[in-house]
Amino acid sequence: MQLPFTFPSPLATDRLVLRFMATDDVDDIHAYQSREDVSRYLMYPPRDRAQVSEKVAQHAQARTLSVDGDYWQIAVTLDDRVIGDVYFTVKSVEQQTGEIGWTLHPDFHGRGFMTEAAGAVLGVGFDGIGLRRIIADLDPRNVSSAALCRRLGMRQEAHFVEDLWSKGEWTDTAIYALLAREWARRG
Repeated sequence: MQLPFTFPSPLATDRLVLRFMATDDVDDIHAYQSREDVSRYLMYPPRDRAQVSEKVAQHAQARTLSVDGDYWQIAVTLDDRVIGDVYFTVKSVEQQTGEIGWTLHPDFHGRGFMTEAAGAVLGVGFDGIGLRRIIADLDPRNVSSAALCRRLGMRQEAHFVEDLWSKGEWTDTAIYALLAREWARRG
């Protein structure tokens, strides 16, 4: 594994640019993080502008992965507008495992943008850092995220029933995963 590792910002894909968040992104990020339909399956309720501003300032400093818990919150941009973000963390250095997650403004659903962005970040995780395994931990009611996991080549490995108290209710958790050797066989 190659740690410490700094995200290669900016990283261009076919249609997008992935880069570190910046204070100028607050309005774009607030446009989707303030929505109930976006936060429904996330660990936080809709955020006001001050909360988004605080988080963006924090995330803008998260640039290098070195130890368990280090993370990136990468802005996904289309024509210089932030349309979503990809979260990536070192879950375990010892087990060579990372975790990925994502959020996308609903106006941009259904066009393959998050498949493109998350695929690029998986590439960094496997090919750049040299991780052995990357997981996604999600609410299985989020059928769009589950479908994205499958498009990325991830398989569902677990479904925990009512294992998480979130927003006043017990919720289930689904775990999807992909191994480096499976990623290498994709293309």
